Amino acid sequence: MSSKKIAVIGLGNTLRRDDGIGIAILESLIASRKTSGIDYLNFGIAGFDLLHRIRDYDTVVLIDGINASLPVGELRIFELDKIEYDLKDTLTSSHELGLKDIFELYKKLDIKTKVYVAGIQVEDVSFGEGMTETLKERRDAITKEIGEFLDVLCHTGKSR
Repeated sequence: MSSKKIAVIGLGNTLRRDDGIGIAILESLIASRKTSGIDYLNFGIAGFDLLHRIRDYDTVVLIDGINASLPVGELRIFELDKIEYDLKDTLTSSHELGLKDIFELYKKLDIKTKVYVAGIQVEDVSFGEGMTETLKERRDAITKEIGEFLDVLCHTGKSR
């Protein structure tokens, strides 16, 4: 059997200010540390084809802006199948498929791929280009932290 297939998928809408953070971090990862054995995919506002692509991989890391009442720019990495969605609307995304939708379909379709979400707390998702200063300042640190998480995944097949 071939080595494990890993995908890093950036989600976000770059026309909605901080919501573009998933795409910005994906681009930073590609520029600074393109690793063999990892596919880097830009899925923008996440349509239904995202779920079909997830099935092509053993492990997927979704990078997305979230609204989870955390400090702006804070990164949380968690396993999709360990999320309890009693949060109602506290963990939201502004895509065709939000994280809650992806979670529900992931369960219903019995997808076997291990999916991690690298969620970054956003501040402003109003229409407009460019991220807020807080996210611009945190971009390199977030990229580094996700990169370190990917290193662990690549070398052990497991998260920290």
